[in-house]
Amino acid sequence: MNQRHTKSVSEGVDWITVWIYAALVGVGVLCIFMVEYKPGTDWIQSFINGKTNYSKQLYFAGVCALIATFILLADSKLFTALANLLYAFGILLMFATFAIGKNVNGSKSWIPIAGGFNLQPAELCKIFTALALAKFLSRQETDFTKIRSQLIGAVIALSPAILSVFQNETGLALVYLSFFIVMYREGLPPALLIIGFSFGALVVATLIVAPNILALSLTAIAALVIFILRKQIKRQKRVLTMIIGVWVICVGIQRFAVPYIFNHVFQCYQSTRIYSMVGKDYDCSQNRHRTRVSEKERPSKKPDDYNVRQSKIAIGSGGITGKGFLKGTQTRGKYVPEQHTDFIFTSLGEDFGFAGCFAFLSVYLFLLFRIIKMAERQRSTFSRVYAYSVASIIFFHITVNVCMTIGLFPIIGIPLPLISYGGSSLLTFTILLFILLRLDADRQMVLR
Repeated sequence: MNQRHTKSVSEGVDWITVWIYAALVGVGVLCIFMVEYKPGTDWIQSFINGKTNYSKQLYFAGVCALIATFILLADSKLFTALANLLYAFGILLMFATFAIGKNVNGSKSWIPIAGGFNLQPAELCKIFTALALAKFLSRQETDFTKIRSQLIGAVIALSPAILSVFQNETGLALVYLSFFIVMYREGLPPALLIIGFSFGALVVATLIVAPNILALSLTAIAALVIFILRKQIKRQKRVLTMIIGVWVICVGIQRFAVPYIFNHVFQCYQSTRIYSMVGKDYDCSQNRHRTRVSEKERPSKKPDDYNVRQSKIAIGSGGITGKGFLKGTQTRGKYVPEQHTDFIFTSLGEDFGFAGCFAFLSVYLFLLFRIIKMAERQRSTFSRVYAYSVASIIFFHITVNVCMTIGLFPIIGIPLPLISYGGSSLLTFTILLFILLRLDADRQMVLR
């Protein structure tokens, strides 16, 4: 009886994905080891004593393996039954950080737990949000073509993001935008995504182009559109009203909204990071969080510029094939800040070069293809939405982290999935992935 039950539990599991997961976790421990290894160290003993980050990550991996096993043994219906309750619990945990949270690197988003382990509710809440969104979209009464349903979906996705912003965790807040990819797959109008990307392009243009020149450019574009659509405007006056309305909104965002956000909402260091990405210097004296700035506090080269510059040097110095295992001079010299967490990708680039990075990212790409394949073969809307949520979150993390290390995105503290050091991050991605594997194993069931 027990043997037949064990066989049924493992029979439908996508073991290829499990092995990809195990390989990535192993690579992560190896990368952290490359960053922290010191010549002459008894590396076997250092793995056992649990005092180094790579040994801690190995122990985290062991705990995650146990949790993954329990998830695979669980009943799939458990995740649908508890989805809303877990989401509410996650929101409460995020609120709790304001009262009992621990401040780490300027972010009060950690809850200290026994044994020196710190839990970051914003990480776990990604799982709960994915489950809650899947639960909402799988309801029979949910019609996602209606604005009301779309607004509810947006509230589910953005509520943790708003709390993350108040915790000074802007990077994690941006991750929750990945749920809009899922909602687009489920029927969110493409126009909303176009508006979102257009807003992003307008913000970047505001940072790069002088205010008056950009305003004149927007006016010229509006005039050109009016000229092109002049015949349609004669028939329908509301087209002209719409064009003028869009022009007013764009100029208002450019002249007032963007400066207000950078000077009154963002912290000085956050504005500095975004400005540095486009090659501009931000004047912190304009920021309400830092109204008085001395000349000594205005270095010509910002710390973030230093981080990215060292990261580029490390990756670029690896060349095609890399310098070799444990031979990276930038890594050995500790030139790259936070190399075991946010900048872990640089250790791969320096030691294994372009070829190693290409092979590594190919493994990620293969994992994403496996997840999308799992999503498309689900009979249940709940399972499909959850699968696309997992794919979107992982894709967002990979893209932003890699672009961050090569200077194409501001430094916002997003870890590389299953690779960067951190128990909360590893636990989150483990639970995310293995809940999907459990749901996929029961894909013939229709869950709600």
